[in-house]
Amino acid sequence: MHSITIKVPDNLQMNTFDINMLIASSLFEKGVLSSGQAAEMVGLTKRAFVEIVGKFGVSIFGYEFEELEDELKNV
Repeated sequence: MHSITIKVPDNLQMNTFDINMLIASSLFEKGVLSSGQAAEMVGLTKRAFVEIVGKFGVSIFGYEFEELEDELKNV
């Protein structure tokens, strides 16, 4: 796995894990990374990543809440 360095403002009130999760969850949501790859990127098991990725605004089901609601109305 490659490493990159990101410069962030000194006043950013986020820890390294949260920044890594934001990046990994975004790449997972876009389909660039699998859940396993995203989990590895942040040093979690796949299960742990799937359990907490929702806290970062990403659905593991590929639907936004409103889209899922609309889908269920049509069933």
